Amino acid sequence: MPSIPVALQLWSLRDRVKIDFAATAAAVAKIGYTGVETAGFGNLDAPGVAAALQAAGLTCAGMHLGIGALRTDLNRCISDALLLGARHVACPSWPRDQYHCGAACTRIGEELGTIGAAFRAHGIQFAFHNHSAELAVVDGRRVFDWMLDAAAPRDLGCQADVYWAQVGGKDPAAFIREQGRRIRTLHLKDEAELGGGPVDFPAVFAAAESTGAIEWYIVEVERYNFDPLESVRRSFEQLRAWGRA
Repeated sequence: MPSIPVALQLWSLRDRVKIDFAATAAAVAKIGYTGVETAGFGNLDAPGVAAALQAAGLTCAGMHLGIGALRTDLNRCISDALLLGARHVACPSWPRDQYHCGAACTRIGEELGTIGAAFRAHGIQFAFHNHSAELAVVDGRRVFDWMLDAAAPRDLGCQADVYWAQVGGKDPAAFIREQGRRIRTLHLKDEAELGGGPVDFPAVFAAAESTGAIEWYIVEVERYNFDPLESVRRSFEQLRAWGRA
């Protein structure tokens, strides 16, 4: 049996989620995913999402919450995460134009660390999800290094996205080994469906499973060669062929 459970980032099916979150959750469970990571609640509120996930037999592996909500309604974000039983919350992005110097990146990391401390007080791990921009170098260091070094690992984790690391010019397996136990949830993404792009997934799995810290593999598909639901099904089947689902 695979040791790390597999969830789907529901941004992959965002158009379906907007129309019918509950039906989308049921379809995801039917494919074989054991969890989901939310990116908004679609046509439901937090209690409705909790009920839909329970009905589908899915675990809330995590939540993506934008910095706007985290700044203006942190208590609500925490209460929603507790309601859904999410042990992980990630900030999914940051405006790239704010990565203009090391000091600015440090301030971002400090703010994220403060938010993470509030989540940690409730038993929730907070992390930042990288895109390629965080792998860029400013003032002699990578943006992500400035950010992460500004906060304690217990308050700010790294939700590594292997595809965006690749696009940013960093070998994903090396990136995972660098971050080590700071990575608790790992985004599995490729050019489109898993296995059809540039990411060396056998190396990714070897690096990820060597840390002993990753609690969820989270599939995300943002570009599609098929209908999105078929794309996430094919990605799950590819994980199964690799012995990871």
